[in-house]
Amino acid sequence: MAGRTKSPQSVDSRVAEAIRQRGRGSVFVPTDFLDVGGREAVDVVLHRLVRRGMIRRLARGVYDFPKEHPVLGPLAPPAEAVARALAGRDRTRIQPTGAYAANALGLSEQVPAKAVFLTDGPTRTVKIGPTTIQLRRTTPRNMEAAGRLSGLLIQALRELGRDHVTSARLEHLKRTIPAEERRRLLEDLRLAPTWMHPIFRELAGGAP
Repeated sequence: MAGRTKSPQSVDSRVAEAIRQRGRGSVFVPTDFLDVGGREAVDVVLHRLVRRGMIRRLARGVYDFPKEHPVLGPLAPPAEAVARALAGRDRTRIQPTGAYAANALGLSEQVPAKAVFLTDGPTRTVKIGPTTIQLRRTTPRNMEAAGRLSGLLIQALRELGRDHVTSARLEHLKRTIPAEERRRLLEDLRLAPTWMHPIFRELAGGAP
């Protein structure tokens, strides 16, 4: 009959299939599945899938389809995957910052207990096991390079400080980041503090 609502069983199976398609290691929130069913129905389905052991509840309203290690069992999700789920699908952007940004580029071996991401959405903090993940609302200018190498590099260099950007660290970036990506740094030179301009130019290949 036309206009008939979806049965609970069909919502169950469609949400479970959508999660499988995302793949292990994916992190999601209930609003990711509103194309499958209403919010209340989706919440019920996710609760059932947690009880069955298919997915985990990481924090209030945050779930994952965990990767499994043969010895260690379910693995913790990447902090950035959690941050992206919190930011909301296709609605807001995130930019790693602080010690997390430096670690992401291999400029620091420190694995921070608090992973901070700048966002143009609301501020929010969750704790996932031993790690605190924070979205921190910032200015539009700080988000101009979000999602690009330049944005990550600006935040990592700010964390290190000018005196700690050594030649060894620059050589590491040259080895680990493809030259084509490094050349694009010059496109965002205006967004970087003045003291970073020589660093961007060197990484880009010495272009003026």
